[in-house]
Amino acid sequence: MRRGIGYLVGLGILVLLIVLTSFTTIINFITDYMWFKELGYTETFLIKLKTQLKIGIPLFLILTGLVGFYLLSIKKSYYKRGSIIANKKSERKLNTLIWVASAFVSFFMSSMFTGSLWFDTLEFLNSTNFNVKDPIFNNDISFYIFKLPLINEVLSLLLLFMFILIILTVVFYLILLSIRRPVQFGEEDNFGNVLDTKNINLLFNKRILKTALLQIGIIGFLIFLIIGISQILKSYGLLYSPRGIVFGASYTDIHVNLWLYRIMAILAVISAIGFLLGVMRKKIKLALIGPVLLIAVSILGNIAAGLVQQFIVSPNEIAKERKYIEYNIEYTQKAYGINEVKEKEFPVEQNLTKEDIFQNEETVKNIRINDYRPTKSVYNQLQGIRLYYKFNDVDIDRYVIDGKYTQVFLSARELDQSRLTQQAQTWVNKHLKYTHGYGFTLSPVNSVTEEGQPRLLVSNIPPETETDLNIKRPEIYFGELDNEYVIVNTDEEEFDYPQGENNKMTTYQGKAGIKLGGINKLLFAIKQGSLKLLVSGSINSDSRILIYRNIMERVNKIAPFIEYDSDPYLVLNQDNGKLYWIIDGYTISSRYPYSQPYKDTNLNYIRNSVKVVVDAYNGETKFYIFDKEDPIIQTYRKIFPDLFLDSEEMPEGLRSHVRYPTLLFDVQSEIYRVYHIDNPMVFYNGEDIWDIAKEKYVNEQQNVEPNYVMFKLPDEDKVEFLLTVPYTPKERPNMTALFVARNDGENYGKLFIYKLPKSKTISGPMLIENRIDQDTEISQQLTLWGQEGSDVIRGNLLIVPVENSLLYVEPIYLQASSENSLPEVKRIIVAYRNQIVMERTLDEALSKIFGRVEREENEDGIIDDVDDDITDENIRDIIIRANEIFERARKASQQGNWAEYGEYLNQLENILNRLSRSAEDNNIEQ
Repeated sequence: MRRGIGYLVGLGILVLLIVLTSFTTIINFITDYMWFKELGYTETFLIKLKTQLKIGIPLFLILTGLVGFYLLSIKKSYYKRGSIIANKKSERKLNTLIWVASAFVSFFMSSMFTGSLWFDTLEFLNSTNFNVKDPIFNNDISFYIFKLPLINEVLSLLLLFMFILIILTVVFYLILLSIRRPVQFGEEDNFGNVLDTKNINLLFNKRILKTALLQIGIIGFLIFLIIGISQILKSYGLLYSPRGIVFGASYTDIHVNLWLYRIMAILAVISAIGFLLGVMRKKIKLALIGPVLLIAVSILGNIAAGLVQQFIVSPNEIAKERKYIEYNIEYTQKAYGINEVKEKEFPVEQNLTKEDIFQNEETVKNIRINDYRPTKSVYNQLQGIRLYYKFNDVDIDRYVIDGKYTQVFLSARELDQSRLTQQAQTWVNKHLKYTHGYGFTLSPVNSVTEEGQPRLLVSNIPPETETDLNIKRPEIYFGELDNEYVIVNTDEEEFDYPQGENNKMTTYQGKAGIKLGGINKLLFAIKQGSLKLLVSGSINSDSRILIYRNIMERVNKIAPFIEYDSDPYLVLNQDNGKLYWIIDGYTISSRYPYSQPYKDTNLNYIRNSVKVVVDAYNGETKFYIFDKEDPIIQTYRKIFPDLFLDSEEMPEGLRSHVRYPTLLFDVQSEIYRVYHIDNPMVFYNGEDIWDIAKEKYVNEQQNVEPNYVMFKLPDEDKVEFLLTVPYTPKERPNMTALFVARNDGENYGKLFIYKLPKSKTISGPMLIENRIDQDTEISQQLTLWGQEGSDVIRGNLLIVPVENSLLYVEPIYLQASSENSLPEVKRIIVAYRNQIVMERTLDEALSKIFGRVEREENEDGIIDDVDDDITDENIRDIIIRANEIFERARKASQQGNWAEYGEYLNQLENILNRLSRSAEDNNIEQ
């Protein structure tokens, strides 16, 4: 009785320890379940638990039974030895030990499997075919992405299980020997015969040793079989070999290593048989000959591979590796989605006229003369309003504003609680009062004020605008800086926004949050580790707690199997006046055969398959599939059927703001600079490798960043919002191509490469930058400004296609060296053909090159050209300019430089045309 009570007390203590240890886990599970339920993703939340239980429980029971009966069989054979008398009391304890040990080992193994491989199992069971087969083994790519990883992990766990069994077997025999009662002198067997103590004990030990060796031999047999299977699977790993001149299986891999793995697989089977027989017959040589052969063949195989590579492949590398180079090119292009890039010729004629500028007004008016980095500084200083507001990032987008398709900068005014004063850092302020940011600032990229600062179309609190932008719900409860939970609908009013010397207060009108009635208040007090949450008198039964408000934390909590862009951007849905965040989600892999990894990473497959939309006010989070052809996202959709929506279900007010992400474009442009080459001979020789063009930013040289630019593509009628990056030939400054991603409407996601004429020298960004530095007037002015207590900041150099010509535009910022000074756009540099000008505005710069380009509306609202406005005061300067160009043309003709000669004649013609039109307008007799 007392013993039973002791067992119960011990069991109770054990259960209590388990409960206390798991208490936090249980609380987190319950509260997270409530949160997922609030968002409508209950099934997504439970799929992990359901899968772990479906796999874990049967696996635990099966392994427990196998290990338990295995140990029982050892015990049975141990006692079934003639007239050996067992200690019955020890045997009962031993049975308990057997099942406890079996349960422990089984729990360990099943936990390892379900803990790390539950998702791999679901991918295996729900895999979607790529409908692309690898060129060596003819398996669909889905085998390598979804199935092979699980098979390899299962084999590794089986191998671990076999080694655990060996250890368990040895330990169990030691335990048996420690509790065995040997035969005593004079002891009788069941027939009354006196037993020979010495002979019986010796015979017992020999039989036990034989049985133990047999069992270890069987386990060793299974281990070698597993090694044999793993050798077969290793052959698939050759598809990721770095041995050859390209990534993927090379000549040596296929003709040496592949056969090496197959031979070693056969040897592993032979080793399994030899090991078992050797152990059974107690012949160590027979048991070890297989493992020794495996090691020897492995060493010889590696030596042979090196010799083949050195003496057969290297002397005739292109002939031996040609088809493997072709595989690498083909599969790399498919893996990065650059196999569908459309190639087009861009005939750079550089023959723009003033009329072309007028006809492409929408392009010209959307040329970016601001840079997002200085703009962020200006926003924070001029529109921060209060210390606790912060513009975390500036994003570029496009809106139809007053009927015009306009490229803009946009940034959310978020509330950064860490910036509250020390006195204001109270629990009530952080969680009940200061709950949200407010509004945003928006400015066109093509316009600045007279002071050189962004011209704000949306500003101040509450938002003010003279445009037709519809802003009805400017509050931001969910954003990039919202790292603390907040409680709404409490007895405390929330701070809404500052209003003069007072503060405007509000009460949350949204539907987000979990009610804190009943036990929920206690649960979330424990989760957040806050006694104040539990005892606060301001929290009532209608109060709701908003958790996971940081949008990056939010989406990773819901779907951690997707990779997310680190740069979410804010969108105003003009249909309902609400603010939303859009986050790009990627499906990636490192297991695409023959695909070249990106830079120093293992990544060799990527798709921007998902656009995540988060309501900035209500926190509603939706996942839209934007690449239905991606097998990975289709597999995820099978696993999580309640999570994903089709792209067509995205509201049009948001769909029109979807952008091709710069991160994906970065990856693709880096890969494409090498893998635009289809010819394996050219690829091998590296004859046509490109570089991403370089530019000067501030005063440092850097790769040109992908830039969103608005212009009209050749053969298209409308201006589009495009993402571009220029290429130059390797280690040369002239431009060879322009890589373009489309963003608008049905053309979203289409990629083009515009190849520039090789017969002409087309200036790359660094050539323009060098010409700026060499221009005496411009360089002197920049140097002078830099010496007068100001810092000169050179913005991004933009390349803007207009008709069949290229314009180069770079803003010049000045920023006083004093603290808290604002960067201001002071000049705009425009380069076209051999001309480089620096003026106060873009219009002035273009006018200096093409003639007066400003336009204005007449009384009927029709845009007319402004007169060239040639006066007596400036006609002398124009004549001097014409004489300079004529002299340059004469020198070019003398030097035989007919290309420059033609360009100078075109410039001279433009000036003469201006003089002619001015004479006609003023009735001057010609």
